[in-house]
This record gives sequence, structure tokens and C-alpha cells, in this order.
Amino acid sequence: MRVVIALGGNAMTSPDGSARPEDQIAAIHTAMAATADLIAAGHEVVVTHGNGPQVGNLLVKNELAAAVVPPVPLDWCGAQTQGTIGFTILDELEGALAERGCATPVAALVSRTRVDADDQGFTHPSKPIGRYVSAEAARTMIDHGQTWEDRGERGWRRVVASPEPREFLEAGTVRTLLSQGYAVVAAGGGGIPVVAGEHGRLRGVEAVIDKDLTACLLARSVDADVLVIATDVANAAVDWGTPTQRDLRSVTVAEMRAHAADGQFASGSMGPKVEAALRFVEAGGPRSVITSLDRIGEALEGRAGTVIKNPPPAAGSA
Repeated sequence: MRVVIALGGNAMTSPDGSARPEDQIAAIHTAMAATADLIAAGHEVVVTHGNGPQVGNLLVKNELAAAVVPPVPLDWCGAQTQGTIGFTILDELEGALAERGCATPVAALVSRTRVDADDQGFTHPSKPIGRYVSAEAARTMIDHGQTWEDRGERGWRRVVASPEPREFLEAGTVRTLLSQGYAVVAAGGGGIPVVAGEHGRLRGVEAVIDKDLTACLLARSVDADVLVIATDVANAAVDWGTPTQRDLRSVTVAEMRAHAADGQFASGSMGPKVEAALRFVEAGGPRSVITSLDRIGEALEGRAGTVIKNPPPAAGSA
């Protein structure tokens, strides 16, 4: 089975959100143990991951050093975090596979995602990133061409475009590596955002792409059998945090769309995960799974998680 696993930011940091190097290595060590179990069981695996805390760290460095060196643009931040996280995943996954007597090789790609240059996000940036700062600190960054908003008592915060992902550009490379028996790490942080200019020449842009939506694009591009959205809960649920909370197990696309339309999934947490899972199945993918990292194996066997798929054709239908 070909599986794309999208790891949330919680899988890259400690439980309290700390993103010190040692915290990240420990968290990735845990995540790769679960991933290695799937590979050792015979599945073809592509791993994609978030990079929010890591980019956040780079943005703080930008702010502190802005008066000394030019800030690093967001596409560079994405590339740097893909390299750092990818290198760490390589080390930890190879080690976990060796412990299981599995010789599957691993490759990590610095990879790009094409977005439209005329996406409305570029004219109306709305995705807040990084920490709150004083007006004076924000002014320094604004002078470097960034967009910051006054958020009242908490201070100023940077806002950037969050365009729709249109094409995962390294799909052919991923398919080639899978055909040669590799496990692959790709599309970290949603992919480095690029747009096509004159004569199709690509250039990086200041933007943040939703990593779950790119995970859907990645899964479609490599003909995955299942897209797994790994998060910090075992199931998606309706009426979350209330006495009537109900975990969702096996649901159809229509049922999940109805729950989403009812506002059951918060835009800042479960909403993008559900949207990505739905898009994959709506585009012809066999099924999507939303579950916690430690339940992925069970979820692939249908014994855990929220599984989204289309209902089987009615008896006698053409």
C-alpha cells in the first residue's frame, strides 16, 4: 500500500511546544518509530511535515538581526527548515529501520509547490505568522518590505499570503524514488512557494502554504492509496469539547462535508485537516485517515481513526 503521512507540527516539537534542537530530535525520533513500523510492514511511505515552530524561530532571528543583516525571505525559511527537518528525519528513520532489520533506503527532498501569481492572498495577505512585537520593531521589518498589522494590546504581528497550492513540482522525483524502493520525505511545510514568471521561469515568493492542502496534492500526484493526516487526537469529532462530543469513525465524503458546513471543525486546527482529507477522496483517492501518530497502523487496518471514503456503488448500478 502506498501511504502519504502528513505529520503535524506537534510531531516536530516537544509536548509543550518547545522547539529547541534537542526537543525536535526527540519528537522526530518518536514519530519515525511509528513510521518505521509501517515501512517494515511492507508499505510504501512518503512523509510530509509541518514547519511552523521552526519557521517561527527563524522569523525571531530575522527580527533581532534586522538592523544588522537583511531578513531572510519566507521561501528561504521554508527551504532551510525543509533541510534541517529532512536531515533529522533521515537520521532518525534510518536508525529506526535498522533496529527493525529493514534495509529500505530513505531520501529527503527540498521541494517546491507552485502557486498562482494572481492568487488573491498576495493582494490581501491575511495569514498571521510569528510573534507579536512592538510598533518600533514592526517598523524596522516594514522598512524591509514586510506587511505587519496592529493587533491592539498584544502588539503588531506579521501577515502574509496563504495561496492555494496548484502543483507539487517534485512529484516525478518522488515517484521515481518510490519505484526504486525508497521511503521519501517531501513537501515539508507545504512546499517552498514558487510562481511561474516569463518563459515559465520559477521564482520563490513570500507566502505560507497550508501543509495539509499540499499533502493532499502530494498524495494525488504520487497515486497514493491512502492519505493519513497525523494529529494529536485519535479521531476527528463533532461537538468537540462538549458533553455531546462524538468521535467520527467511518464516514462518507457527504457526511463529512455536512459536518464541515455546520462549522464543526475549527479553521485554525481540525478544519484544514478535514478539508485536505476530503479533497483527496473527492479527487478519486481511495480513502483518507485522520488519527494520532501512534494509531496509524491500526487506522490502516480500519480499527482506529476517522476514515473518509466514498460509499460503495449501489447494487445493480452501472
